[in-house]
Amino acid sequence: MNPYVPILMMMGLATLLAVGGVVASTLIGPRRYNRAKLEAYECGIQPTPHAVGGGRFPVKYYLVAMTFIVFDIEVVFLYPWAVSFLTLKMFGTVAMMAFLALITVPFVYEWRRGGLEWD
Repeated sequence: MNPYVPILMMMGLATLLAVGGVVASTLIGPRRYNRAKLEAYECGIQPTPHAVGGGRFPVKYYLVAMTFIVFDIEVVFLYPWAVSFLTLKMFGTVAMMAFLALITVPFVYEWRRGGLEWD
């Protein structure tokens, strides 16, 4: 048997379940819409008027998001390296130091842009 057949079967089953769930919710789900359900959810706070064109997000928003992603990726790669540190020996250490050197580039960029200052 081809080794990809079980993977294709699982992908087909996942697709079937996803499409089946969406179809079942549209057929079975309630259709009682009122004004409160159609309004945007604002946590009980009165919505503020938006600027023309949707307004702009401050750059700090994107810098914080970028920091989260960078450190998330760093942790994802550091855990397996730490687990197999003794078996990788010098090659693993050099590869991880190169990775850490590359990962500091966005961190230094954000630092220089003032993304770490909270005033």
